[in-house]
Amino acid sequence: MALRKFFVGGNWKMNGNKDSLGELITTLNTASLHDETEVVCAAPSIYLDFARSNLDPRISVAAQNCYKVAKGAFTGEISPAMIRDCGADWVILGHSERRHVFGESDELIGQKVAHALENDLGVIACIGEKLEEREAGTTEEVVYAQTQVIAENVKDWGKVVLAYEPVWAIGTGKTATPEQAQEVHEKLRAWLRANVSDDVADSVRIIYGGSVTGANCRELASQGDVDGFLVGGASLKPEFVDIINARA
Repeated sequence: MALRKFFVGGNWKMNGNKDSLGELITTLNTASLHDETEVVCAAPSIYLDFARSNLDPRISVAAQNCYKVAKGAFTGEISPAMIRDCGADWVILGHSERRHVFGESDELIGQKVAHALENDLGVIACIGEKLEEREAGTTEEVVYAQTQVIAENVKDWGKVVLAYEPVWAIGTGKTATPEQAQEVHEKLRAWLRANVSDDVADSVRIIYGGSVTGANCRELASQGDVDGFLVGGASLKPEFVDIINARA
């Protein structure tokens, strides 16, 4: 089995200003971070340059979204080429807030994934079910369908991280139990094995997102198919360092 490097992303969402993010960046730059963990911070687009200019080079920078084409009359959007021009290497796509607040379809997310990868951006591709879908017993159906559209648009899986984020656990304080997270991650890996390849199933990192904190990160990180985290609110706090070091 391929050795999958632990991956922790911090999604700052629409939070912070130069003062507060500068303090956070100083905390991260001066912290002792586990050498075997890949760390990525997703800044608001207006602060991508600021984040890349000030963060230690060992920490990568991600955008929180991008559009599906290189340029044009798309007011308010940013392209993968612009993201790379700011020195960022990653983009988050398909986040539940993009799906459910801004109405992005699976098809659009797939198109964005394809375009980002064509422009040499790493993609953190998000999938996850809503509470009513989990309660109806359709978790697998939902996440497999979302993963299928992403898979159809990926040629090089080496630049993709799958982020399983149950929508009912994002920003709610509710967290999937380690067992619930492991179950879905394990099934996603089996889906990749059946529908993509053994190599991809073994090597692709599947990370968990949804109310990850310094208090619960170690138990979650101990699960065999949980390869890291995509962290929201806690990524703006000093405890983000503890989450990065969950496997230290």
